Amino acid sequence: MLPDPIQNLIFALERLPGIGPKTASRLAFFLLRAPQELSSALAEALTDLKTKTGFCQECLNITTAWRQRCEVCENPQRDSSVLCVVEEPLDVLALERIGAYRGKYHVLHGVLSPIEGIGPDDLKIKLLIERVRRGAVKEVILATNPSMEGDATALYLRQLLQPFNIHLTRLARGLPVGGDLEYADQNTLLRALTGRQEMS
Repeated sequence: MLPDPIQNLIFALERLPGIGPKTASRLAFFLLRAPQELSSALAEALTDLKTKTGFCQECLNITTAWRQRCEVCENPQRDSSVLCVVEEPLDVLALERIGAYRGKYHVLHGVLSPIEGIGPDDLKIKLLIERVRRGAVKEVILATNPSMEGDATALYLRQLLQPFNIHLTRLARGLPVGGDLEYADQNTLLRALTGRQEMS
């Protein structure tokens, strides 16, 4: 019933997380009625997202495409002996907002999830082990989300990292179980970071 360009946009929008058929249709018709400048700006932003961004070669956080290392990794005032392991780049942003953490990061780009077929080889775990093996790291903070998958990933990493004789900590349970770091308020995140505990 709908012209192909509209239907194709609806199908594309439906593939985004949290957007169902009704929301996708509303967005498509909003863009159809919106000024051409808005659609052009959106199309350009989507193109730039893929062509002008890349991943830091050290921590795997998102950075601009022409940079080998992100701002955190290039900052000489950051403590290279403390490494905070997070699931996604959004978690780095959440921790940076509180302004209390002065170490560096390692982004796994996911968590272990056998149900979804995500195993250790699908995450950036080997690069984490290589960073720790170099010997400069004294503490690893396992800051995966407090969910079943996040806890399983933290336990798996603890097993891999224990032989290196480093200080292993986990964020305190100030965060709600099943919640994501990116949605936590600053005070909750600050308490969780400050009250991190030994993993036993």
